[in-house]
Amino acid sequence: MAAFELELNLPESLAREAEAEGLLTPEAIASLLSEELRRRRVDHLFISADRLADSASSPLSEEEIEAEIMAARQERRAPNASRG
Repeated sequence: MAAFELELNLPESLAREAEAEGLLTPEAIASLLSEELRRRRVDHLFISADRLADSASSPLSEEEIEAEIMAARQERRAPNASRG
């Protein structure tokens, strides 16, 4: 696991509230980041599905579906892949 040092500049009231709720611990920040990444992947999936539905005048062939699945898997495996 890689370690990163993170410095945050937050409004004082937000920092106090987040600290009081235990959200400034490494575990909490990791959890928040993981949830946001998951949310963005889901959003991306729905955006892609909407685009596909809007652009597809006919159903995809089995080969086209397989190509889409393979492209999505490659993107997911790529290091530093954009997820937004």
